[in-house]
Amino acid sequence: MTDADQAPQQTPPSRTVNQNPDAMPPLGKAIPLGIQHIMAMFAGNVTPPIIIAGVIGATTGEQIFLIQVALFVAGIATLIQTIGMGPIGARLPIVQGTSFGFLPVALPLAGTFGLAAVLGASLVAGFLQVGLGAYLKKIRHWFSPVVTGIVVLLIGITLMPVGLNYAAGGVGADDFASPTNLGLALFVLVVTIVVHQFGRGFLKAASILVGLASGYLLAIVLGMVDFTSVGNAAWFAFPKPLQYGLEFHLTAIIGMTLIMFVVGLETIGNISAITIGGAGRQAKDRELSGGVMADGVATSFAAIFNTLPNTAYAQNVGLITLTGVVSRHVVTIGGILLICMGLFPKLGGLVAAMPHAVLGGAGVVMFGMIASAGLKIIQQCELNQRAMLIIAVSMSLGIGLPAVEAIAETMPGQAGLLLKSGLVPAALAALLLDAVLPGKPRHQAAEEPVATKSEDAQTNA
Repeated sequence: MTDADQAPQQTPPSRTVNQNPDAMPPLGKAIPLGIQHIMAMFAGNVTPPIIIAGVIGATTGEQIFLIQVALFVAGIATLIQTIGMGPIGARLPIVQGTSFGFLPVALPLAGTFGLAAVLGASLVAGFLQVGLGAYLKKIRHWFSPVVTGIVVLLIGITLMPVGLNYAAGGVGADDFASPTNLGLALFVLVVTIVVHQFGRGFLKAASILVGLASGYLLAIVLGMVDFTSVGNAAWFAFPKPLQYGLEFHLTAIIGMTLIMFVVGLETIGNISAITIGGAGRQAKDRELSGGVMADGVATSFAAIFNTLPNTAYAQNVGLITLTGVVSRHVVTIGGILLICMGLFPKLGGLVAAMPHAVLGGAGVVMFGMIASAGLKIIQQCELNQRAMLIIAVSMSLGIGLPAVEAIAETMPGQAGLLLKSGLVPAALAALLLDAVLPGKPRHQAAEEPVATKSEDAQTNA
């Protein structure tokens, strides 16, 4: 009787609820937490469609539409993860959205074939990722930390010039690299760094959003913002599917599929981080498999609704670890809010009116953080001579080929397009070398640190 009375005192009820993905906190707490998740991912979700809109020469109206569908699809994709459909969905607090990881491949493909080819390739890649999730346990060993780390690092490096071009005002702008544009981008960069370093809790997690908002307000004061697009946008509109159509090119399919597999591994890492950091346990096979399959379903759905592939957002994993609230219903609320936001084009108009320099100032941080994340992943493996050789060859191809475009131009057919990005040949080289070079660590050994972290989390809880 005494032991029973003491049991609740040993495990506080609030912490027990927080560690249970199926628990529902009071609405007064759940709704603000859901809003916080949306604010943490908002900037990252709307930036890729803005960038690709510039590549395809989209009008302001088209840019608003691309932002609208990005929000709408992210909400639907989030609900697929949190609520689930049969074996699809991790049923964990996972926020989905468009990813910068696809841009190094999507941008050259969109510039050559058009957005329809990117969407067609994404549709196929999504179906293939569903297969990846279904057979995850059998092929997971293909993607070691050295392989995924190299790819993530190169994604960040490839996008860095994009961020700087935007910071200067955007390629082709009459005032490109003007002191006003560069000063505005620097202001956003400084605000983001200060808030990230000295902010606490939600403010720290939303440092990118704070930087963008501050830069946007300063741009308004300086008279750099034209709100004509907001006035012309409709108050309410349902996103139209297949607005740009679908085209299927083998080159585009190969490139998007390869990146999809790598980003799928990031999803696996995010799911593991949620269960270890939030629930104090390892991720279940069903959660990992369902989460990756949901990524694939969401990506194919996104292609139909004219936007880039969707994947799990790492910044929201950090929020879960910070708050300790691992309830999937909190994120479900956030997903519903995203859907609502995607139904109001005027919101997309407000985002589209943001000067490129503001976006560039935040991009310097965001793209650099992607590269930093790649370095962190590489640190998980032993940097012996074998790993250093894989890194050396892959990085040389990934950075060198885009710098020497004449090599890609000599390739027959569309093979040159895959070489021009640098990321695809680098990823293929890393996969091949990691598979054939002797001395590869066993997959079981790579999982031991995860188990140790899980045990530590349970002990701390």
